[in-house]
Amino acid sequence: MTTYAALLSPMATAAHEVGALLVKSPRRATAPSPDTMDELATAYLAIESPATAVMRRHLDALLPGVPWAEELHGEHSLGSGADAGLPAVGDAWMVDVIDGAVQYMQGLPQFCVSLALVRDGEPVAAALHAPLLGETYLAAAGHGATRNGEPVAPSPRTRLEAAFVGTSHPPFIAEQPAAAAAAGRSLAAVLPAVSAVRNLGPTSWQIADTAAGRLDAFWEYGRDDANLLPGALVAREAGAVVTDTEGRPWRAGATGFLVAPRPLHGELLQLLKP
Repeated sequence: MTTYAALLSPMATAAHEVGALLVKSPRRATAPSPDTMDELATAYLAIESPATAVMRRHLDALLPGVPWAEELHGEHSLGSGADAGLPAVGDAWMVDVIDGAVQYMQGLPQFCVSLALVRDGEPVAAALHAPLLGETYLAAAGHGATRNGEPVAPSPRTRLEAAFVGTSHPPFIAEQPAAAAAAGRSLAAVLPAVSAVRNLGPTSWQIADTAAGRLDAFWEYGRDDANLLPGALVAREAGAVVTDTEGRPWRAGATGFLVAPRPLHGELLQLLKP
């Protein structure tokens, strides 16, 4: 039986090939520039579709018959994670061939390829690749986390006042008004307590950078399983604390997410409570 760790090399190969394709693709639409959501979606799909085809070829060969999560939407899926279509039992791929699509389409460098194998609702193998950075995070359940082959660990910082933290929000946040309100409230609470708050682009990559100590913490409100699952595994395997915004172990479908090294986690959790 294939182990989780044995999946990482072929997953990385898939992410690298997709990343190379994205770098070669024209990221800014030719005139006239998209001016409506429909026009933007059309321009995005012209790039996303071939990238998805490459990823499918790799993943279907790696684990034949394992579906992609969105194919299971509403069918035997986790009640709280139904937005992602995750099966309550069994395997599924959670894939975002362009995490940071907004930045990508604007010609900005902050994007990555993100994928995870999810088993019984939990991520067990993950690969994230930022082609313009030339960096790849890999993690497998019980096998630790690496960036470009080197083990990563969270920040050793112990004082929140010096912390550099990140935050973001799910796509189409208007569909989650409670999450939008919580995001605004939490930003007002955290800003005075830390050295800086930034949104550095793709959610999965910001979580992985927290796992590696580049960011001291990251939080987000709203359901965003596709972007959270791969990074959550990297962070857990690196030794960071990964919970929802109530302090419970984070699971797909939760309405809040917090990752931080243990010395900072409790303080941030208190700031995030209403």
